[in-house]
Amino acid sequence: MKKLILTSLIVATSVFAQNDYNKKANEVSKELLKTLGGNLKKELKSNGPVSALKYCSANAYNLTEKVSKKYGEKIDVKRISLKPRNPANSASKDEAIILKSMEEMYKVGVKPKNIIQEKDGKVIVYKPLIIKKKACIICHGDVAKNKPKLAKEIKNLYPADKATGYKMGDLRGAIVVTFEKKEK
Repeated sequence: MKKLILTSLIVATSVFAQNDYNKKANEVSKELLKTLGGNLKKELKSNGPVSALKYCSANAYNLTEKVSKKYGEKIDVKRISLKPRNPANSASKDEAIILKSMEEMYKVGVKPKNIIQEKDGKVIVYKPLIIKKKACIICHGDVAKNKPKLAKEIKNLYPADKATGYKMGDLRGAIVVTFEKKEK
């Protein structure tokens, strides 16, 4: 019952949240996916999955920061997951509640929408991150079975990796875009 109430409150909050934050968060999220995905796809095509993994390990944080800076000092963007590859992308306690509510919606056939929260003078938009590209499955799918050399390198770079076993269409986590709340 608590989960249902929490999910209802979160959904209600997102329905009534200001549309301009949601629109901007979608723009920032799209830019992040284009930046990360484009660079990884190029590396994957040129040098294969192990090289793409190494590239991601070395550059994902900087590319994410670059997108944040592109939109100004009052916007921060990051990726979170309940099953992170990089511990830096682990969801906080509050973020985990949001992700679990998205998972619950997803499990019952409801495609999760952006969830918007106002907190401490900030507006936080959680955009569900759903696996839609075959390139994502290379490193996040059944890697141990399909790419043993890649699986070994994942374990080498990320000893606590939890980010495999996904299928196309699975909920991977969320992109979180945080805005300083606009003064009225």
